[in-house]
Amino acid sequence: MLARLKGWGVQATAAAGATAVDLFWYWGSLALLLVQAIGGCFMRRMRLQAISYELWKVGVSSWFIVFISSLFIGMVLAFQSAYQMQKLAAEIYIASLVALSVVREIGPVITALIVAGRVGSSIAAELGTMRVTEQVDALVTIAVDPVHYLVVPRLLALIIGLPVLTVWADAVGILGGFIIGTVKLGILPTVYWKMTITPIIFKDLNSGLLKSLVFAMVIGIASCFEGLRTEGGAEGVGRSTTRAVVSSFMLIIGADCLITAVFYFMNTQ
Repeated sequence: MLARLKGWGVQATAAAGATAVDLFWYWGSLALLLVQAIGGCFMRRMRLQAISYELWKVGVSSWFIVFISSLFIGMVLAFQSAYQMQKLAAEIYIASLVALSVVREIGPVITALIVAGRVGSSIAAELGTMRVTEQVDALVTIAVDPVHYLVVPRLLALIIGLPVLTVWADAVGILGGFIIGTVKLGILPTVYWKMTITPIIFKDLNSGLLKSLVFAMVIGIASCFEGLRTEGGAEGVGRSTTRAVVSSFMLIIGADCLITAVFYFMNTQ
């Protein structure tokens, strides 16, 4: 019995050690790819045509789904806020609650999740296909850096496009709350607008845009990393796409929690 328990303990310790090694390897690989991509942005000439094409895929192709999602979320926030605010006879504060929730949290996070699911999966699939068809190896053979050629344009497009989409999502989310507040809840449009812009300060906008920049780097690096390490043909491309989306989602939520905590402690000191 003791020998069996000892064997289980050794296996559990070995499994925990292997998991820790894999985790450190994953984070280290992401950090290394990020450093290489940032270095490629400054040390070599930019491929403006490739950046423009990727920016079109990130921004122009995603604006409508961001519009629909943000509009409905703003409406839902207004409805949910009305439950408690009407009990307190404080309906006019619905506008402030919706605006702050959208600008600080909902806008950046929802936009990042949409882009991660739509654009991040596309990036992982494209690079994964290039990996399994040996196109990446061909780039290395002709002395072309795959990071500068493949990763940098996609990362820059996300860094430029995601904050713009976030501002768009903020405006549309506030519009959704405005529609419900004025049409359904009977708040005067002038009062709703005043209660929307009064509580929003420059720091709220900064926190949302900072989150969008971090989320853009998370999506770009995670998606490119999973795509570039694809193995196993078509099935491997599917696995890489799934891993890219799941990793991006988890890293976005974790980064959001970390940034929110940092701003909270900065405001309380």
